[in-house]
Amino acid sequence: MDVTFRHLTKRFPARRGSSAKEVIAVDDFDFTISDGELVGLLGPSGCGKSTALNLICGLLTPTEGEIFFGEENVTAIPVEKRGVGMVFQNYALYPHLTVYQNIIFPLQNLKGKDRLTREQMRAKAEEAARLVQIGALMDRHPSELSGGQQQRVAIARALVKLPRILLLDEPLSNLDARLRLQTREEIRRIQLETGITTIFVTHDQEEAMSISDRIVVMRDGRVQQIGAPQTIYDDPANLFVAQFLGTPPINVFHGTLQGRRLLMGGVPVLATDTDEIRQITVAIRPEGFIVDPSVPFSCSLQAVEVMGRDVSCVCTHPAMVNESGRMRAIIDAGTRPDAGVSDVHFRLKPEKVLLFDPDTGERLYAELSTLR
Repeated sequence: MDVTFRHLTKRFPARRGSSAKEVIAVDDFDFTISDGELVGLLGPSGCGKSTALNLICGLLTPTEGEIFFGEENVTAIPVEKRGVGMVFQNYALYPHLTVYQNIIFPLQNLKGKDRLTREQMRAKAEEAARLVQIGALMDRHPSELSGGQQQRVAIARALVKLPRILLLDEPLSNLDARLRLQTREEIRRIQLETGITTIFVTHDQEEAMSISDRIVVMRDGRVQQIGAPQTIYDDPANLFVAQFLGTPPINVFHGTLQGRRLLMGGVPVLATDTDEIRQITVAIRPEGFIVDPSVPFSCSLQAVEVMGRDVSCVCTHPAMVNESGRMRAIIDAGTRPDAGVSDVHFRLKPEKVLLFDPDTGERLYAELSTLR
């Protein structure tokens, strides 16, 4: 089932007597999520991700614009008639009910021609439990389950009605690191097995990149970029997107374009195809550095962290945008600097270097190559 937003906007008015302005939580969404996709809504807290989810399921009414499921305009259709399954951050399980009773709860509210017999409800519950692999837990209560098991119950309850759209609101935030990894893999498996269009809200870029077909990066209610995870990582539209995606985060420097060269701290680091002379912002992915004592660009080495196959060099450089001047370079363990070295020289990989306007943060495009 496609989900289409046509100039969807949600404004919250300023409180009476407050000097604050109205809040635009969702600002002119105009794009389509394709049938069978798993799409991650990604952004920092307060960017409008959960508001967008609540608009899709009908808990909130848009100020402007429309929402379509396929060809059907669902903007004015009530929650219970939209055919949406919702998994909340806190799972929202009924503590006095068993796992089985929690799963069938949405089926017990069906009326008229949709009403099911006990046998039909049990069959649907068992199928949903099989999908999330909790068939052996049907007689337990939520208090007897781990956090990951409770999350699976919440997903089974959302799936039992075979919803047209599955919505997941920060579903992994209450789990520890190991369970988050396991559960996100399960979410992807379930989504692929069912083929249900799924929208997944998270502020964790690693989660979004690992399981999403596409990511919608948001900031202050506006869409910053939409695309496949690797595409957005390699080709961010602006500095915000570049900084939001990637662990460790991208390194940001003050730079200059001059004489068909890119300079950082007055030192030439790459050749360019432009004669333009201007100040720019240079962003370099941590994996974009190669140790090379023959080049002039050097950084003060603060620490070396061994991570098995790779090594992380924590350095400082005066051209860094952040106040600490601290940056991080991920290099091959075979090129690890010798103990006691105070400075390390780096050659840059042109494909890992991105240029931005220092005032607007918008992407600048120039052909970059290694200096001859």
